[in-house]
Amino acid sequence: MKISEILEAFSKLNVLVVGDICLDRWCTYDPAAAEPSRETGLPRIGVVSFSSTAGACGTIANNLADLGLGRVAVMGAIGEDTHGDELFRALGIRDIGVDLVLRSHLIQTFTYTKHINAATGIEDLPRVDFINNSALPESLDAQLVRSFKSYASLFDAILVCDQAETTRGGVVTTALRDAINEFGRSDPGKVVWVDSRKRAELFAACYLKPNEDEAREAAMRLLGHEEYAYLFGALGLRALIVTAGERGATVLDSLGTRTHKTASVEKPIDICGAGDSFSAAAASALAAGATIDEAVQLGNLVASITIMKKGTGTATPAEVSAAARNAGIE
Repeated sequence: MKISEILEAFSKLNVLVVGDICLDRWCTYDPAAAEPSRETGLPRIGVVSFSSTAGACGTIANNLADLGLGRVAVMGAIGEDTHGDELFRALGIRDIGVDLVLRSHLIQTFTYTKHINAATGIEDLPRVDFINNSALPESLDAQLVRSFKSYASLFDAILVCDQAETTRGGVVTTALRDAINEFGRSDPGKVVWVDSRKRAELFAACYLKPNEDEAREAAMRLLGHEEYAYLFGALGLRALIVTAGERGATVLDSLGTRTHKTASVEKPIDICGAGDSFSAAAASALAAGATIDEAVQLGNLVASITIMKKGTGTATPAEVSAAARNAGIE
């Protein structure tokens, strides 16, 4: 398929993003306002403005929405707190569906608070993160599994964002992962795309997208060595897609191994979220009928656009079309 054909098909697709959803709070502070607190004597961080965006699952969902997908929804669990309210407002700006998001007083909304120096524009102070370091309550876990089993088949593609780097606290539990794997085995016509930071080797029958470090670590945990190419057969994957930043991405599937170079970008502004934009574009392309190689080509193209934007940037169809013309890959 041509890139123009893939983009045109996006408006007909319904896509679900499952996993850890967080709130990114971007707080701009004035270093000159760091006067000591009268109560404690400690210097304060004088925040003069802030904005909120959806992160993790939300970053992928934002990319899907801005690429022109017909319907985008997220599934996960967040707290009944003000950060959860902010997160819902941030998702609502792009009309991202939240009906499948559980809210509970048993957990808090996973939130990154980032401090940006107003004088330099650089994040240069420690983050204040609101985390869940206890296991997801069994009642929420069971609800999510039931919800996934009930609704997954209604979507053209499922993107799994297993963001948590700890063994406890993440939404993609053993039970939910088992349901995702079973769905992948039972419905091979649906795209199941997985990005897992610390547990890639536990997923099967899907399109698995780790970066190089994650792939090597997964292979070591599963196989006892770093030769990640063996993950494809060991896990019964549809394809293994290993991203390598500016060097592009390598595809391993039943046809063999090949590497797709990405467009050369001098002085990228912010590479944060590049993998999420790659996943959003590539998984959607597969759901639109593209081959894995065409999908990876589009993923590389979209990532080359988003890394030229501050924060977790997204790309529009118009920007993608222009970039394709410039690269001579229409």
